[in-house]
Amino acid sequence: MVHFDRVAKYVKSCVPARARGTAYRLPVGYPVFLDEGHDGVEGQVLELEAPTVLLALLDEFHGVMPTHPAKSLFHKKEIDVETAGTVKKVFAYVVNPSKLPRTAKPIENGDWRSELDRAPAVTSTLTERQTEYVRRLGSSTGREIVPINLELYRELMKLDLIVDKGRRLALSKLGRDVYRYLS
Repeated sequence: MVHFDRVAKYVKSCVPARARGTAYRLPVGYPVFLDEGHDGVEGQVLELEAPTVLLALLDEFHGVMPTHPAKSLFHKKEIDVETAGTVKKVFAYVVNPSKLPRTAKPIENGDWRSELDRAPAVTSTLTERQTEYVRRLGSSTGREIVPINLELYRELMKLDLIVDKGRRLALSKLGRDVYRYLS
């Protein structure tokens, strides 16, 4: 789970689970779950003892928009999962099928852990210098010029994280996704 360290102190229990559906790998490298398909996707059921505001922040982080579900990046849905031989209903963040990028790739057999071991997410492969620049550029207003040296410029262009807008640099679509996961 991305940013697990930020919610870890609220985790009351964590149990391995399996859900029917399909795991996809986003271009940024992280997996998402779609409750359509027949793979058994491994995951975890977290029982949280958290303030309501944390649950609202998790919904916001996942782009859940209860008043405009069609615009939501994810839907918070009640799904069936199997844990220790029993089936139970839990809430899960399920990617909105209409928001799943065309470039997302299905993960064979739903084994997203092996997939991440094979090819880590972009955010975990960046150097400290690259990470800092993506953060600076992502938090800029868009009108300001964020200085960069030529070597770093080439590295980030090669990774498709930035685009050259002539007088200034900006994050590419992938760069914005990386920034979102770094925040």
